[in-house]
Amino acid sequence: MQEAVMMPSLWLPIVLSAVVVFIGSSIVWMVLKYENADWKPIPNEDQFLEAVRKLNLPAPGQYVFPHMMGSADAQAAVKKMESGPTGVLLVRKPMKWSMAPMLVKAFVFYLVVSFFTAYVASHALARGADYLKVFQVAGAAAFMGYGLGVFIDAIWWGRTWTSAFKTAFSGLIYGCLTAGTFGWLWPR
Repeated sequence: MQEAVMMPSLWLPIVLSAVVVFIGSSIVWMVLKYENADWKPIPNEDQFLEAVRKLNLPAPGQYVFPHMMGSADAQAAVKKMESGPTGVLLVRKPMKWSMAPMLVKAFVFYLVVSFFTAYVASHALARGADYLKVFQVAGAAAFMGYGLGVFIDAIWWGRTWTSAFKTAFSGLIYGCLTAGTFGWLWPR
């Protein structure tokens, strides 16, 4: 009988894969930049910002327009949808710009994905498993964490399919980085 892998023995691949993905995501966003083009500026941004300020929307908040959820007049809501524009607006609180809090939150997310990757792999693989087998299992689990959730945004919230596929491709890169780290450091 093969020896099971316990979660505490996977702390190093969990932490190191999060570090590797953090570096990889920095390269994707700051060097490769293929996702950057999906974030377009709003024409007449100053007018738009002033119009949104006048609405005095509670922030943070997420808004959909036209709003159809629980609409008393469904026909009017459908007409608004058909005549457009339609969209989703995410509003943050005004803030002093600093990437540090978002980078910390991103790293915590990478740790969480790596933790669940370890959880899946520890139940699927024994101690001493072959590198390629670890790569396959860990890579599939990590890819699901990094790359698949974005498609629901394309289905329901109007994210472009091009953007969703680019983000999923980044998720595939991050999944492979995680898989490689787990394969390299898998307990023997």
